[in-house]
Amino acid sequence: MNYHFQAHRQVRSNLLELLKTTAPEDLTAIPDGFNNNIYWNIAHTVATQQLLHYYLSGNPFRIDKYWIETYKKGTLPNLQVAASEIEDLEFLLSETSKILMKDYDADFFSEYTPYTTSFGLDLKNIQDAIIFNNMHESLHFGYAMAQKRAIMGEKY
Repeated sequence: MNYHFQAHRQVRSNLLELLKTTAPEDLTAIPDGFNNNIYWNIAHTVATQQLLHYYLSGNPFRIDKYWIETYKKGTLPNLQVAASEIEDLEFLLSETSKILMKDYDADFFSEYTPYTTSFGLDLKNIQDAIIFNNMHESLHFGYAMAQKRAIMGEKY
């Protein structure tokens, strides 16, 4: 699983760089043709990771439920995000990745409730969930990059 954890750290690093290098007003702008924004896509990855790994294994979330309730699948983007919330998301992007690795090494995920994703893949165990989560986070990174390009094109 080392490669999959390395991939997770890399996609999180990419998301963090995007979050840090995008103006706050651009993070919350919804470009034409999209139904969410950069900030929602990034926060959604953190919320979904908790659901796929912790909820489905019967373990407590490692983050405040606010993040899950506000950014899980089916939620609407927040258009008013405080600077402190952006800082919190920066912290969560890196810390939840580190905590996941520690929890995995400690055999924290011995139980797992099988789940079929909306993508059509069956997750049968934590290893499947980690691999799928990397794909999911990469997909949302791609959306967020497309949104940034659309916003930058609108500004220039």
